[in-house]
Amino acid sequence: MKKTKRAPGDRKDGKLLRNLDSLHFITGILYPNRCDNEAYISETVDLTALNAYIAKKNETETDFRYTLFHCIVAALAKTIILRPKLNRFVANCNFYQRNDVRLSFVVKKQFSDSAAEALAVLNAKEGDTLQTVHDYIREQVTFCRSDKTDSSTESMDLFNKLPRFVSKTAVKFICWLDKHGWVPASLIETDPYYTSCVISNLGSIKLKCGYHHLTNWGTCSLFCVIGEKKLRPIHDENGAVEMRETLDLGLTIDERLADGYYYSKSVRLLKKLLQEPELLEKPFGEKIEF
Repeated sequence: MKKTKRAPGDRKDGKLLRNLDSLHFITGILYPNRCDNEAYISETVDLTALNAYIAKKNETETDFRYTLFHCIVAALAKTIILRPKLNRFVANCNFYQRNDVRLSFVVKKQFSDSAAEALAVLNAKEGDTLQTVHDYIREQVTFCRSDKTDSSTESMDLFNKLPRFVSKTAVKFICWLDKHGWVPASLIETDPYYTSCVISNLGSIKLKCGYHHLTNWGTCSLFCVIGEKKLRPIHDENGAVEMRETLDLGLTIDERLADGYYYSKSVRLLKKLLQEPELLEKPFGEKIEF
């Protein structure tokens, strides 16, 4: 996590928002649990332009090919950077602005029922582009599919080896630390629920898109589920119908962070980036009209 000068009330992963309007200030106190404040948004994306873009990119990329997943991760990162309220979280009844943009996802070591999973975290910067995301995911996939384990998995393995009453007491104590933002960074470095967004690629295992809950543990306020691609009839401006490949995205958000208009505009930006993927080649911090 990025180290910044902390004022009283700040956490190591976020700055306390001290100038909130009265509605949001009271909301954090009246509704303290993230799971009680979920809103679910389902969106369908026309993949015509994105499929053509990926095919063109892969004409020169043979080592680690570009995929739909790379573009979605990049689009989410750029959206969160340009729409900073998406990168807030509520903890212990207080609102915070997260210091970094971090996106997490699970990497299956092998596609089998018994294969283990590993956690990967992407730290996105304003100067990053789709190329940066592509290269970083390649490194993460290589690491996760090796015999090495991430720090969060190592910590969970340790608790699992302790006597049951000891591990339960230890986990409850860590949950108390979590409430106050005092969990050691070494325990949560690769914890997906301490990131800006958790991404679940269900399409890669042939499942439809669906709702996924948030958690009261950690600070993550946005969950994105990627469904399986499928053909749908699309109407053009003249009313003609054409079968096109589409993708469903499911977004679960903490509704306390912003109003409906802010979320609606953020989703429109995300869809624009996926339907005009050339925009992902520009630095994530560069604003675009939408």
